[in-house]
Amino acid sequence: MPIISSPQEFNVEDLYVDLRSVLGAPLFLKCEGFNFAGSVKLKAAAEMISAAERAGLIGPDSVLVESSSGNLGIALAMIASAKGYRFLCVTDPRCNTASQRVMRALGAEVRVIDAKDANGGYLESRIRYVRELVESGPRYVWLNQYANPNNWRAHYRHTAPAIARAFPDLDVLFVGAGTTGTLMGCARYFKEHGRPVTIVAIDAVGSVTFGGIPERRMVPGLGTSTRPALVDEAFIDDVVHVAEPDTIRTCHRLAGGGYLFGGSTGTVVSGAVHWLNEKYPGEEPVAVAVSPDLGERYLDSIYAEGWLTEHFGTLDLP
Repeated sequence: MPIISSPQEFNVEDLYVDLRSVLGAPLFLKCEGFNFAGSVKLKAAAEMISAAERAGLIGPDSVLVESSSGNLGIALAMIASAKGYRFLCVTDPRCNTASQRVMRALGAEVRVIDAKDANGGYLESRIRYVRELVESGPRYVWLNQYANPNNWRAHYRHTAPAIARAFPDLDVLFVGAGTTGTLMGCARYFKEHGRPVTIVAIDAVGSVTFGGIPERRMVPGLGTSTRPALVDEAFIDDVVHVAEPDTIRTCHRLAGGGYLFGGSTGTVVSGAVHWLNEKYPGEEPVAVAVSPDLGERYLDSIYAEGWLTEHFGTLDLP
């Protein structure tokens, strides 16, 4: 029986779903949403705050600040609350209302930036706002998930080794690309440990992370309007771009099997199934995909008929 004294001490690391029962695909889904932050971002948040503490960057008057579309902001808000730190999350209108409410419930201040950047997204505008805060005074401490190496180190130290232990004969690993922290940490681990694992990055159509053309994106999580500093394509074997309607259809297919996952998971699973059908038709390689979060925070968006009709018109849902 686990007994903890801080919320960040608890995380389920060894839960996988065999998706053959739902999608008929030879794919195991590593579920990262079972912790008090509700997502894989707990690991990066804990690692970045610990590193900042060791470096003496956080003082009694400090305000931690970060740009986030939701999950990292929640993880940072939770840890900051537990440690008695102040936290300010800079987000944008695509951040789920539920995520904003969770952050505020945990004591964080949330500021929504609605000015679009040159690529039609909000990331550059959010980062510009954060930089202005940091320049306004020394009390603001920017953890900078987009360039902080402790983001990928968290997954190099925890996520990837857990997958390696569970699947010693792993053939393919699918990881979504947002900040690319999870992706780069896992990719570096398997490449540097000499494991012959094909690393496939899953990105959203409209993201510029891998040189794509910027387009409107409504589902928060994966994809960027500014290329992350962490990404290094030398560690990645292939990239799949998934259109948001396919993300939504996959989420609803999973929900039809009793699994309520978030939008990022729908993107990763959709891309993984497409890739497996193309590269391994009729075969059963040992394949794992990383599921970043669960679906409760998306009830007002990808699982809401009104939101879907407003942004996507009529979708042929399962």
